[in-house]
Amino acid sequence: MHRLAGWLGHNVPDAAQTLALMLSHCSVAQPANSHTDPTWGMASNLPIAVEGALAAVITGRPRFDAEEFNGIPAANALLTLWKRHGREAPKHIHGTFTLAVLDRNENSVFLALDRIGAEKLAFAASAGGLVFASQADMVAAHPRVGKQLDQQGLFNYLYFAQVPAPGSIFRGVNKLLPAQWAYWKNGDLSKGFYWALQYHDQPRHDFSEQSARFHRILRDSVERARGDDVAAAFLSGGTDSSTVSGVLKEQTGKLQTYSIGFDASGFDEIEYARLAAKRFGLDLHEYYLKPADIEEAIPIIANHYDEPFANESAVPTYFCAKLAAADGFKVMLAGDGGDEIFGGNARYAKQKVFELYHQIPAVLRGGLIEPLVNLPGLGKIPPFSKAQSYIRQANIPLPERMESYNYVYRQPLAEMFTPAFLAQVDSHQPSELLKEVYDRADSGSYINRMLHLDIKFTLADSDLRKVGAMTEAAGIDVRYPLLDDAMMNFSGEVPPDWKVKGQYLRWFFKTALKGFLPDEIINKSKHGFGLPFGLWAKEYAPLRDRIETRLADLKKRNILQPAYIDLLRNEHMSGHATYFGKMIWNMMILEEWLQAKEL
Repeated sequence: MHRLAGWLGHNVPDAAQTLALMLSHCSVAQPANSHTDPTWGMASNLPIAVEGALAAVITGRPRFDAEEFNGIPAANALLTLWKRHGREAPKHIHGTFTLAVLDRNENSVFLALDRIGAEKLAFAASAGGLVFASQADMVAAHPRVGKQLDQQGLFNYLYFAQVPAPGSIFRGVNKLLPAQWAYWKNGDLSKGFYWALQYHDQPRHDFSEQSARFHRILRDSVERARGDDVAAAFLSGGTDSSTVSGVLKEQTGKLQTYSIGFDASGFDEIEYARLAAKRFGLDLHEYYLKPADIEEAIPIIANHYDEPFANESAVPTYFCAKLAAADGFKVMLAGDGGDEIFGGNARYAKQKVFELYHQIPAVLRGGLIEPLVNLPGLGKIPPFSKAQSYIRQANIPLPERMESYNYVYRQPLAEMFTPAFLAQVDSHQPSELLKEVYDRADSGSYINRMLHLDIKFTLADSDLRKVGAMTEAAGIDVRYPLLDDAMMNFSGEVPPDWKVKGQYLRWFFKTALKGFLPDEIINKSKHGFGLPFGLWAKEYAPLRDRIETRLADLKKRNILQPAYIDLLRNEHMSGHATYFGKMIWNMMILEEWLQAKEL
């Protein structure tokens, strides 16, 4: 993974007005044709195309529409596309990438991010210039910006367990959304989207044809992700990772996969990974995570993420990638994305139950059902109390209705946060961020709109950040075949009633894969790459002591009420360890990150 950083400004001496573009890298991939261009003040291990007043750079694994660009440096292809199409250039680029095009004559910078947000691009814009980088902390480190924490970013972190784009944890630093561009020219900033997933809402009746097409796209996507590299694969035993592993094994003849197990009831799913390994003849490597491994991973997480990040499955992801790296692998394929493009999360079916209520005529709902159900005293009778709860939830519009399960959403904020902190934040912003993405979906179906929401918040802001950073820490380049552009486009053509058929999740995907995947994997309930942190944080003394120390430090920061932190810790130790453990993890990781970044 390569990191991109730079700045461009005006009203400064000529020497500083030239682009000061700093390109740093990790050891994952190093192009052979790196060079330095002193004219632009660029020292780089990435190929940079320079032509007169223009300079272009692109990172990641981009692919171009036109065959004329095959075999030439990607930066040169980008520069040609820019001269032909200007801000439309990203429409002709596929794969994962960040890009920057700079024009000294116009004093302008153009930035863009790939369609799924597998890469990252942050920036700080002002009248005096634009600072940009692939990491938010790199932007904040620039003297024109400054590492000042943003209180809204802190609130959003505690709400989402990460800081979702477009905001960041640093004041004045923003992030691009998937498929978004930003254009800065002489102090003015504009933004837009160069691509949006097109959804097909109408029912279809050509399952056999679409199933065959899906299998062709699946195999092409895995082949493109693999490229010319010898790749290993993550294998959780779920539908997605098993599918990717099975296709990859077909194409390569042999495959080593890596799985994580947990010696904790309700968390271990390695038996399904073994089923997939047996079906496809995979060389399965297993590792059972221990509480001491969490202790090892915490400082890695705190140091390696550019913002606080509390998706706890970062821990097993890191150890999985670390095992593959120890065996000499540089590339791994991951199965992320299938749930979010084909309808695999339980909330899609759950919300369907609530949406049915709105098919009843409004005059009947408001004039008869709700007055009857809400008659005084009926709330104490179980059937009526359940009906009242159902109607209450159904009357909350999507996507906010899904937030009724969010821990922070359900809390009295004045008891949770200090008055000084709350005075500086907009507690409604998380809901507004969700609504913007939900409403922007090119679909009238709430199923597709929820999927569109998850592509941004669950994938781009969370799962791809989790996997990307932890594989990078382990020295691995990760790729996502199920999020290939062709597969994404195909998923939009799958109608919503094929994604969630009644209460059957991922109907099309699973039905199309019958006979390929073991039935036990197709029929298993969704689990994920969970971590028994809450349980181990009660039982394992070193982890318990670390939590106590970090929470004591967090109390001094005037963000959360000290009494609330104590209450939450007591609930965790005496009540539901897994439920309260998630918020304990969020708070601990925040303090670990703040200390690691010396903030």
